Amino acid sequence: MPSDVPSDEDVVSPIDLRTMADARHWATTALMKRPARSQFFQCFVDQVRLLRLAEPSVLELGSGPGFLARQVLEAIPSVHYTMLDFSLAMHELPREHLGSFASIDFKTSSWTTGLGTFDAAITMQAVHEVRHKRHVPDFHVSVRSLLKANGRYLVCDHYVGSDGMKDEALYMTVEEQRDALRLAGFNTVRCILRKDGLVLHSAAID
Repeated sequence: MPSDVPSDEDVVSPIDLRTMADARHWATTALMKRPARSQFFQCFVDQVRLLRLAEPSVLELGSGPGFLARQVLEAIPSVHYTMLDFSLAMHELPREHLGSFASIDFKTSSWTTGLGTFDAAITMQAVHEVRHKRHVPDFHVSVRSLLKANGRYLVCDHYVGSDGMKDEALYMTVEEQRDALRLAGFNTVRCILRKDGLVLHSAAID
């Protein structure tokens, strides 16, 4: 196979976020590596506020150590917030001040069972953790099933490009991210912010 053709094999992560040591290291270095993360956090808050709901219900996918959750909860105290992550270790970091969590494998077909529906689904630097971009459209379809009719899906992740990541099997270009959302049934897809190797899309069914 030519070296420039992405493999269909899932990409093995160099760290194991299911272990407390790796999860804690990631949590302590994430903002230093990506200082623009705080701007993206504020964009998530602004987009949820644009829903103009008194008590919005928000589902965070790949919630990690709770950085984004803290930002949203502090800015919108009336929010009903649900956090999901595949790593129990990640859940231990914010458990004391953000409540209880569930551990999820986003590549199983049943991970949405029993969750109900939400006004917004949000995810920050987590979509690539399905470990190959070929899994992403199916993941987005599952998320769409969890949204209310006027719901919003806010997706932020790394992208492939000269100013971004290099692994074309694990990461998508900005255009591929947009197309994957449209393929999953989101008719309106907008780029909200692109900076520091990350891009945030807002997707809606309407």
